[in-house]
Amino acid sequence: MKSMATKLYLPHLAPDPNAMAENQQDHKRNGSANRLDIQDRAFHDWYRFVLSFPPHLVRDYLDKFRLSDQHVVLDPFCGTGTTLVESKWRGLRAIGLEANPFAHFASSVKVDWDVDPDLLTSRARETANSALDMLRAQGIEDTRPFQGKLHEIALRKLDPDASRLLLADSISPLPLHKTLALLECLKVQQGERYYRHALLALASALVFAISNLRFGPEVGISKPKRDVPVIAAWLSEVEKIANDLRFVAGKSYPDCRVHLADARRSGDVIPAQSVDAVITSPPYPNEKDYTRTTRLESVVLGFIKNKAELRELKKTFVRSNTRGVYREDDDDRWIAEHPEIQRIAHSIEKRRGELGKDSGFERQYARVTKLYFGGMARHLADLRSVLRPGAQLAYVVGDQASYLRVMIRTGELLADLAQAVGYELVGIDLFRTRFATATKEQLREEVVILRWDGKDYQNRPL
Repeated sequence: MKSMATKLYLPHLAPDPNAMAENQQDHKRNGSANRLDIQDRAFHDWYRFVLSFPPHLVRDYLDKFRLSDQHVVLDPFCGTGTTLVESKWRGLRAIGLEANPFAHFASSVKVDWDVDPDLLTSRARETANSALDMLRAQGIEDTRPFQGKLHEIALRKLDPDASRLLLADSISPLPLHKTLALLECLKVQQGERYYRHALLALASALVFAISNLRFGPEVGISKPKRDVPVIAAWLSEVEKIANDLRFVAGKSYPDCRVHLADARRSGDVIPAQSVDAVITSPPYPNEKDYTRTTRLESVVLGFIKNKAELRELKKTFVRSNTRGVYREDDDDRWIAEHPEIQRIAHSIEKRRGELGKDSGFERQYARVTKLYFGGMARHLADLRSVLRPGAQLAYVVGDQASYLRVMIRTGELLADLAQAVGYELVGIDLFRTRFATATKEQLREEVVILRWDGKDYQNRPL
């Protein structure tokens, strides 16, 4: 970026005292702002990140932007498709970009409503019976805990290269064996129209019923399950999908497209001046490796096969954690003259020295901070070509203090970067606050509201 001297100094907007008191008195409400309401489970609940932003927040901005069926909505960091599903419900055309291949798969399935639900369930039962027969031939009854000796069974296993990508003990040997047996039977129907929905159902069952994973919100390992019903868990997820499809059967909804693409290169896959609104939640600058959230299902279902594929995948992400930083990365050049981002990076590096933090990851904290904001600046600059004049944008982002407790006011910095490349800052709305025990401060999760006037963007600084 040529110059970031046009820095906007935004005062830190403290929450209203009454609202703060209410938040402190009702922590449960504040902490559940991201949870999925019962009335929102249709389609969203087919598969969902624990960290996904809630459908009601998307609806708020669809309303605030006064969008109609004449408009096109874009989510350039679409994850598992919250914005896309809500837009489709409203009769709006929507486009998603997602660089994670499994999340791309999930979001594309969740907006595909043209599948016969009865055919889906009947074929799923056939597949289930085939898998049950296969397991019974080995003396395994999926509906009853296995009482035999595992070493006497030829258990199916993942390829060693794929297995090394998993978190240790994320799935126990027998549940994995049964999952792979079911997957083998399911792949017989790979060319069928309903196959992707059945596969997504298996992914959801795998993560939330079959595996040993727990989310809080970091992904971790709970007490290992020696055995668990696999086929029944999958059929339950299939039925959930089929019931939602029955609800929309015979009704007309617009198509939604999801591209496997880098959000910093939206112009490669989206036509110029075709988007009226953006509603999205990009990654935050912290130490969350977002590939870990989907690692088990990505590996077991074959979306990532080895370390080399994982590395190439991470290169298509905006850098937001040190496990996805590479020697050749240069997005930091976009914010080389931004004084506040440079100050934050300097503060992180200074504190690292003071604390004697010297691991390979800790040495990257300052750099990944600059790469993150550089990547977001690059994204915002590239995005301009696909926006129609008057386009409205909402970015859900949060304050962070993951890097040695140095505060990063993400929303304020993102607003500044956007203005430097020609966007109008309409405002910054408070979504929720959360108390950071490390810094003893309230961290704000905010929605940065922008507008694109569409004038002479080619001559704006890059």
